Amino acid sequence: MRRILLIIVTILTSLTFLGRLYYLQIYDSSFQIKSENNAIQVNYDYPQRGYIFDRNNKLIVSNQPSYDVMVVPNDIRDLDTLEFCKLLNIEKEDFENTLARAKIYSPRLPSVVIPQLNKSEYAYLAEKMAKFRGFYIQKRALRDYQTKNAANVLGYIAQVNQEKINSDSYYQTGDLIGIQGIEKQYEEVLRGVKGVRYLQKNRFNQVIGPYKDGIYDTVPERGHDITITIDAELQKYGEELMVNKRGGIVAIEPKTGEILALVSAPSYDPGLLVGRERSKNFNKLWYDTIAKPLFDRALQGEYPPGSPFKMLTGLISLQEGVISSSEIISCSGAYHYGGKRPLGCHHHPSPVSMGSAIAHSCNSYFCSIYRRTIESHVTPQEGMDTWHNHLSSFGLGDFLGYDLPIGRPGHIPDAEYYNRHYQYPKYRWFATTTISNAIGQGEIAMTPIQMANFTAAIANRGWYYKPHVIKRIHDVDTIPKEYTEKLYTTIDEKHFEAVIEGMESVYETGSIGLLKVPGLRIAGKTGTAENSTRIDGKRVQLTDHSLFVAFAPVEDPQIALAVIVENGYWGSRWAARIATLMIEKYVNGEVTRKDIEEYILNGSLEEEYEKPYSGQPFTINH
Repeated sequence: MRRILLIIVTILTSLTFLGRLYYLQIYDSSFQIKSENNAIQVNYDYPQRGYIFDRNNKLIVSNQPSYDVMVVPNDIRDLDTLEFCKLLNIEKEDFENTLARAKIYSPRLPSVVIPQLNKSEYAYLAEKMAKFRGFYIQKRALRDYQTKNAANVLGYIAQVNQEKINSDSYYQTGDLIGIQGIEKQYEEVLRGVKGVRYLQKNRFNQVIGPYKDGIYDTVPERGHDITITIDAELQKYGEELMVNKRGGIVAIEPKTGEILALVSAPSYDPGLLVGRERSKNFNKLWYDTIAKPLFDRALQGEYPPGSPFKMLTGLISLQEGVISSSEIISCSGAYHYGGKRPLGCHHHPSPVSMGSAIAHSCNSYFCSIYRRTIESHVTPQEGMDTWHNHLSSFGLGDFLGYDLPIGRPGHIPDAEYYNRHYQYPKYRWFATTTISNAIGQGEIAMTPIQMANFTAAIANRGWYYKPHVIKRIHDVDTIPKEYTEKLYTTIDEKHFEAVIEGMESVYETGSIGLLKVPGLRIAGKTGTAENSTRIDGKRVQLTDHSLFVAFAPVEDPQIALAVIVENGYWGSRWAARIATLMIEKYVNGEVTRKDIEEYILNGSLEEEYEKPYSGQPFTINH
């Protein structure tokens, strides 16, 4: 019996090995290619990267030819190093270091020696390279920017790092990859698919033709073109308005969540990060520790929202039923609480209702209704968490889920935050402890894109789409589903009208009546956000930030936006003017308020930024 079992096992094992051998020899040639690797040269054909168009089908990113000098270390024969370095105009030491790195990467696979030659350099080298065995020129495509704007949106491409090569088999040393912005976010869509050619070599290491008549060769597949939601003209105009200023502008189409403009100032020409000068130019931008042009203030800057936050305070109080839109509250010029220093208010008529309180930015009114909201619950903790949950429904205090790879979450405090801060229950805290939250100060922080998004939600009377920059992927039927699903806030639709009426009154009877655009109904809110820092352990007050949020037209919102100008004093001085110009430019197609435009285009805050500690990218750590 044991003998029969041994015979059966032997037969089955033999059949298994024979079957596997048959499969590898007849059907699977991958191991054959690997075994013959020393006799086969693998060349890649790099595809054209997909083009990028703006929302109006204007081409903003295309391609230009580029050429890399490549080396296969094992193929080098009789190299005259000095002659080669002279030909390529490189230092011998640099070349030897490059060659050493190439050998470490792989003696048999190609590595880049000199990247991104232009056409004239290629023409000069093409014939001369034939005498240097082991070296050849590889054609690639670099980006060709048809715009000098939107660098923070578009991103750039550069050589892939070793970490990515190790984690993704698609990439080889010297390959280009999207690093920031759209180029990074939609890398797999834009990059296409490389073609591969296998070349047979003889015993003298000379290429004698295609391997097996090219049956394993593949052709490159061009990357998908994409259309983005950015309006190139509006983006350009926004960047012009922000010259000599620091801050951000984010404009969103409320009906779709499409980002119309995403301005971070100061910015840079995206063309600086293309070609052989890319590394040098990048270092200049990176080490500019004063202006920090690589810091995207629209997505990464965290600021106290100031008075624009009062609309949210009002909406929450209406939803919680602690006040009606018609109830009036008296203002004595300051909000008094707990024997502490009164919280001052602007000079305006009293008493005020919801609409007039927004128009005149009454601190007393919003502190009163915030306190009612928190104290309408059994404990301050319950009230604070209710308040926090309402704000979370607007996408605040967290990343919004937009399709750009960087950002900051902002901060909306909850009960746990204050319990931890005040070491509860050792020390108790109350609504008045957090009263600055009512007017967008205190522990609240938002990014400009979050401010623009909650403004879009108000314009829509309680719903919004995730902000996004992808409008269409060519040859693909749909964009990601997450950008086509409505998100609803916890505020009932009926409560928004009173707040919107107040925002429209800002232009009619409030602080910026002189900025009205004839025939255009705009709803907005100015803000002056306190700005301070700590120096040697002491709190030092700096020049306030200028903020403004708005949407228009009121009856059919086409644009919602947020503008912040760092150290810009009060909201009406810079931000409100810039927002008004952006709105008129987009809705009407032209600007009639030339007086405002001239003021902004000629205005500068550079002297302000020269003051100690001023003008630095603003972030809050929690």
